[in-house]
Amino acid sequence: MTDRILTPRVLIVAGSDSSGGAGIQADIKTCAAFGVYSATAITAITAQNTQGVQRVEAVAPDLVAAQMRSALSDIGADVIKIGMLASAEIIEAVADVIAGDAEDITVVLDPVMVATSGDKLLEDMAVKALKKILLPLADVITPNIDEAEILTGIRPDDVDGMIEAGVRLMEMGAYAALMKGGHLDTKSITDVLVTPGGNHIMSAPRIYSKHTHGTGCTLASAVASLLAQGAPHEIPLEIAVREAREFVFEAIRTAPKLGQGNGPLNHGLGVGEAKPEPDTNPFAALKDLQV
Repeated sequence: MTDRILTPRVLIVAGSDSSGGAGIQADIKTCAAFGVYSATAITAITAQNTQGVQRVEAVAPDLVAAQMRSALSDIGADVIKIGMLASAEIIEAVADVIAGDAEDITVVLDPVMVATSGDKLLEDMAVKALKKILLPLADVITPNIDEAEILTGIRPDDVDGMIEAGVRLMEMGAYAALMKGGHLDTKSITDVLVTPGGNHIMSAPRIYSKHTHGTGCTLASAVASLLAQGAPHEIPLEIAVREAREFVFEAIRTAPKLGQGNGPLNHGLGVGEAKPEPDTNPFAALKDLQV
């Protein structure tokens, strides 16, 4: 009789951030905060800090695939979280592994295209491959406003636009879309989870802080971790997204204020600190914060 695996597992497929604030490093820290075991397949090495990206060198696509297969064939995974992919060839390699070796594993796709500093992290030719090959394999995709526009051609400037773009992503093959509204010029941050069962609008006060490096990576990894915690019996995606948003909110609010530019978050939060008491709204008594 095979022992049931009790430890939730996430396989992270993403680039390395030498500053530790985003990419693989942020993903691992986030998984650890939720008590989830993380294995990794590194897609690119970056030289970057809070002020920008100085250099990017992609890993050979066959080596990316080999890392994934090595982890999957031994430790396994409940969720695969995908971040920076760098090139069309890497996207094709990742898609091949998922289709051949991980067909039944939940996939959380963060379509990383541009760093917080504004530096491009995905080649133009790779966008087409992501849309055609990888997006249809995603159980949930987590684009920000700019990424949603690139992927769908729709500029989601409000909630209705976010829903429209999310529906378009589902028509393109994704099961669900978490549309992130942090790039909109609004006092509150509103995200919309678009699913086959309906749309979930989630708002929170905006924290006015420059220490937001790695927020997208962190949110997607938090969602992946919570979904992994629910394996093999699924927890509702809406609940995973709500708790992941609360974690990111606290990670920004308590950021360590490192670096001269866009600093990293506080990934050291324990999962208990990120969860509200039952039947309470953690944002109800909060106003806009300046940190």
